[in-house]
This record gives sequence, C-alpha cells and structure tokens, in this order.
Amino acid sequence: MSDYIIGLTGGIASGKSALEAAFLRRGIAVLDADAVARAVVEPGQPALAAIVAHFGRDVLTEDGRLDRALLRRRVFEDEAQRKALEALLHPPIRAALHAGCVATASPYAVAMIPLLTEGGARQAYPWLDRILVVDVPVELQHRRLINRDGIDATLADRMIAAQSTRAQRLEVADDVVGNDQDLDALEAHVEELDRRYRQLAAAKAKR
Repeated sequence: MSDYIIGLTGGIASGKSALEAAFLRRGIAVLDADAVARAVVEPGQPALAAIVAHFGRDVLTEDGRLDRALLRRRVFEDEAQRKALEALLHPPIRAALHAGCVATASPYAVAMIPLLTEGGARQAYPWLDRILVVDVPVELQHRRLINRDGIDATLADRMIAAQSTRAQRLEVADDVVGNDQDLDALEAHVEELDRRYRQLAAAKAKR
C-alpha cells in the first residue's frame, strides 16, 4: 500500500512518457489518468451509464461502447455540454486514480495527470503529496510536437494554446524536471528525485 503520491504533469510533447519510463525502471508504480479515463467508461461502468442518461444512447457504438469521436464532436461545439461531461467524468476518474495509487506496493506512487493544472491541481487532487512538472521551453515543445505528430505549425500552436501555460504549470510545481537536455541528464534528475521521494514517503509512514 502506497500512501505517498506524486502528481506528474507537463505540457503536450514535454516528455511525460520519458519520465514515466524512468520511474518504472526504478520499480515505482505509475498510474496514467488517461488510461483510468478509458477504464471508467467501459461497458457496465456507472460513469458510462451516467453519460448515456445525459447524452442519450446514440453516444454508444453498436457493441455498447462509448463512441468517443461522436461525443468529442458534440461537446466541442457546446461549452455547456463539455462542462456537463467533465462533471460526470472527473469525479470517478480522480477516485479511481487515487484508489489505484494507494493500492500499489510501491514505496510511493506516481499519478500521471496531463491536465492536472487545468483541472485545478491542489483543489481537485488534495491527496497529492507533491506535484512534479516536466518542463521545456515552448519553442522546443512546439518543434517536438510537429516532429512527433507530423502536423503543421499552426495546429501545433493551437494544441499548445489549448493547455495551461508554462508559467501556470510551474506555479503549482513542488519539483521541476527540465527536459531540454539528453536522456542521461533526465535519468540523473529522476535518480535524485527518486531518492528524495523514498525518504519523504518513509518519513510520512512513520507519522
């Protein structure tokens, strides 16, 4: 059981996956909010039933699964509907993510939450002990996004602008990993963080 939880976040194409891999190599459990979000809307889950009750059965595919593309288009065009969907989904996602972290046998757990800052950070996730932000300059983020997704600069600009700003993420951070160097530098930084987090988790367990 892990009672010490780190919230990991960062902008799109900042290197969250590289950090996740580095923690996993050190035997640390990492739970991904995006994976949890998919799990809570599987057939038979209460969140899916709540979505159908609000939006109608036409948001389901023929095999009873959520038609994500259709629902995304619907809420994208209607701010009130987007907020309604968030109100239905965010509480069960946060609850499942917390439960998953606590249930691990890891010395501490990492909850990877891409939209942590957008969701209200401390208010929405009061069970996080620390927030770790992976940070890169916007110019590098922009370049990586174009190369990674094969998109043009205009779309990359829009995708970055849709998220919290770099300054907003840094404002909520307890710890920051700069990911504008090579993987060796990243590994060294994670090694240092892992050592500190193990100590903090052990200290909390003794209280």
